[in-house]
Amino acid sequence: MTVPVKRPERSELLMPAGSLENMKTAILYGADAIYCGTPDLSLRTKSSFSLEDVIEGVAYAHERGVRVYLTLNLYTHNKDIEKLPDFLETINKVKPDGVIVADPGVFQYMKENCPDLERHISTQANLCSWLSVNYWKDQGASLAVLAREVSFKEMEEIREKCPDIKLEAFVHGAMCMSYSGRCLLSNFMSERGANQGNCAHSCRWHYKVHMKMKDGRTEELIIDESNKDMFQFMLEEEFRPGDLIPLEETVDGTYFMNAKDMCLMPVLDDYLRIGVDSLKVEGRHKNEFYVGSVTRAYRKAIDDYYEDPENWSSKKYMAELDAVRSRGYTLAFHNGRLTNHSQDYETTASMGEWNFGGFIREWDGDDMIFEVRNTIEKGDVIEFLPPNSEHNPDLEVVRLRLYEFECARTGKTVEKVNPGQKFALRIPISAFHLEDPETFKMRLPVMTVARTEMISLDAVRKDHVKVRERTHQMESGKISEKVLVNIKHRAEEKRGDQQVRSSSAKPPKKKDEGCCGLGCNGCLMFWNDDKYAKAREMLEQKKSGKMLTKDERKVAV
Repeated sequence: MTVPVKRPERSELLMPAGSLENMKTAILYGADAIYCGTPDLSLRTKSSFSLEDVIEGVAYAHERGVRVYLTLNLYTHNKDIEKLPDFLETINKVKPDGVIVADPGVFQYMKENCPDLERHISTQANLCSWLSVNYWKDQGASLAVLAREVSFKEMEEIREKCPDIKLEAFVHGAMCMSYSGRCLLSNFMSERGANQGNCAHSCRWHYKVHMKMKDGRTEELIIDESNKDMFQFMLEEEFRPGDLIPLEETVDGTYFMNAKDMCLMPVLDDYLRIGVDSLKVEGRHKNEFYVGSVTRAYRKAIDDYYEDPENWSSKKYMAELDAVRSRGYTLAFHNGRLTNHSQDYETTASMGEWNFGGFIREWDGDDMIFEVRNTIEKGDVIEFLPPNSEHNPDLEVVRLRLYEFECARTGKTVEKVNPGQKFALRIPISAFHLEDPETFKMRLPVMTVARTEMISLDAVRKDHVKVRERTHQMESGKISEKVLVNIKHRAEEKRGDQQVRSSSAKPPKKKDEGCCGLGCNGCLMFWNDDKYAKAREMLEQKKSGKMLTKDERKVAV
């Protein structure tokens, strides 16, 4: 008979880490737990974690009260079994808080050789029912990671019938076209084993349309200027009559298997209400900006729910998540079956209106050393994202507009900087003249990430991003499908014959014209031109990071 597992009083936020830097960033921004792995025995063979990094990372996490779960979630072939004793040795060195397992044989091996270590059942085990969850509980599992295909209604029943085991659910990140990652496409098309941690992401590829002639020949179907307006090919799936998927032949092909990214933020309160013990974010291949931004948003959302569940709303947290590049968001299986809104047939591109600007590498006295990750030009605004704390109570940002940049290594001043070779800027604390120097370093500690606006995002892509956002709102019940149809129609009319994937038009940069109402640190125009005196007065009455509204700007200028 198994001993009931002690479940936590609050849901934990579980974040991914594909590198030591990502782990430290997730911890800084409020993760309760981290999952990571070494390349040889997890489902991320491209992980940049070395054993030494994992040991350092776990020690770093434990010093800060953060749990770490090690992944051992591949399906073993005979050649993998001989590695298991080495993995046990790794566990003894690392001392994680749990191990994530999918293979029943590996589970039994760990049970026999590490009986005191928590064993979590991976989503790869396809747990979709309370019967399966109870089975693994009886085998000694302390936590079950439910498959993405589990609807919220099913999850409620599983929670009710399985009170003595911790449940974990994915709430954010990439979606697999196959059944919880059990992909055959990758093996078949590129001989890369998806369930061995080497997925080729074949569902993201573009595909060309061919037709078979009556004489047996197979020809590529070319759609060009001479025939493009004559017809359109549509794909209809047997059990979704009338739900037609466009197959378009362009230079970029079609993306009829391209799933959007999961984002359950609009319904996160449901999962917190029923007591899902661990809320998991996917993304061990993502950069520090993704990890920091997503952790920051979900940390604040979870804390605010427990503070005041009755008045909880997802709006301000979604604004933060929409600033991160994605393939568009979907509620996935939350309401049951997927719909056509969970796919993007036009492009597999991960898009957004913000870049990863860089992060604070260190504080050298009163000088910030800022490592650059994307091109920054004279007049660009850098938005720093402070971690949640008593100094940063409400997802505030710190904005800085610079007109010249000092290289931290050489001291030379330039008007444009490019990333590479860990290039860093030296920015004196005096540049942040709107901030309190006594608390500023606590507001923006080392590893704080920053974003810059995606100025080069052309009008076609910008409209596509907006349609993606509105589609997610429609799924969440914020707008009607009729409104969404009208938004899509207007976007299509504006776009005309331009393709989302091939348009390259760039709008002009408007850094020295007009008032944007942000009132950034260092903005010469806003803080020195008498024209904006009233605007400055109005901005002083607002919280840091809050800009003037359009109506306020009309009055102020």
